[in-house]
Amino acid sequence: MEKRRTSLFENGLIWFGAGVSIAEILTGTYLAPLGFGKGLAAILIGHVIGCTMLFFAGLIGARTRKSAMETVKMSFGQKGSLLFSLLNVLQLAGWTAIMIYDGALAADGVIKTGAWLWCLVIGALILLWIAIGITNLGKINTVAMAALFVLTLILSKVIFFGGAHAGIISGEGMTFGAAVELSVAMPLSWLPLISDYTREARSPVKATAVSAVVYGVISCWMYVIGMGAAIYTGVYDIAQIMLKAGLGIAALLIVIFSTVTTTFLDAYSAGISSESIAAKLNGKYVAAAVTVIGTGAAILFPMDNITDFLYLIGSVFAPMTAIQIADFFLLKRDSSKTAVNTASLLVWLAGFAAYRILMNIDMPVGNTLPCMVITVALCVIAQLRTKRGRDAKALQTPGEADL
Repeated sequence: MEKRRTSLFENGLIWFGAGVSIAEILTGTYLAPLGFGKGLAAILIGHVIGCTMLFFAGLIGARTRKSAMETVKMSFGQKGSLLFSLLNVLQLAGWTAIMIYDGALAADGVIKTGAWLWCLVIGALILLWIAIGITNLGKINTVAMAALFVLTLILSKVIFFGGAHAGIISGEGMTFGAAVELSVAMPLSWLPLISDYTREARSPVKATAVSAVVYGVISCWMYVIGMGAAIYTGVYDIAQIMLKAGLGIAALLIVIFSTVTTTFLDAYSAGISSESIAAKLNGKYVAAAVTVIGTGAAILFPMDNITDFLYLIGSVFAPMTAIQIADFFLLKRDSSKTAVNTASLLVWLAGFAAYRILMNIDMPVGNTLPCMVITVALCVIAQLRTKRGRDAKALQTPGEADL
């Protein structure tokens, strides 16, 4: 029996759900000090950079039919990739907790029952999504996405056409480069897992393009909603904005379903990544365990500012993906049959250091793009040096080789 593949429409729905997120709306509020014009420019530039990288990362998995962490083996080797698989599971568990925390706080802002109870409700719904599975969500995902689409349109109307007066923007100022980097950060956070979904696509290239474009457009929309809410209403709490608009139950639905559809992808991919660490692990069970742990962490720990977390993800996975792109598209190299590709790990370490250093330099395009360019260049140089060394050794006569 032929394996069922996801259609372009289904892939679009998956990434629509990923984009509609309370976390992305909240991140958008940080850009308010720039003003609407500069803030919008930063959002667009950041998402073009981030979603271009997202497309190339997803295309590797789509063409090879491998999960995200399986494609990492092509650059770092069987054991070398374990570092990134472990880091990916940890960051996805972190995202699961953050998303449940944000969603529960927003839901509690709409209907006061205690944030811990909303954490349990959201966690239970994510477990239901995991039980149904990515290829079987079908109609339930379509209905959820249609509802989210309508409700976010209403939210946009309330913020931008509701007759609100401009609010007073408080807090520290933000540079344009920092705003671009925050806009790159969200699509960047999906780099180590997009292949988990594009590998299932019926039309690999088209599905990857649809995924990157849909996510990019919706993510920009969420950022603009958050930024617009802060600028035009002076309120940073999105739940309060929805309540003032009289959305009531509609506001609650936006919060709950946007949190579930996004966080499901984090938990599901954590399960898939775990299978790259140990083949005997069951991805669905691990995804469920990550959801339970994330729910518990969301109840117990405060997670209000995620900017440092976003930058940490960028510093780890931007250079990793840059090496994958260089290997797959430029060097045509596959190290999946080797144990460890030491050269790639050293290049990644240099890329990680470059990202952390560039964080202290304000550049109009942020620091992710320069970091990835540097990493790709180092990867190509390392490969050329290795090739020259092999060629020189091959030219030696047997007698010279023994000296």
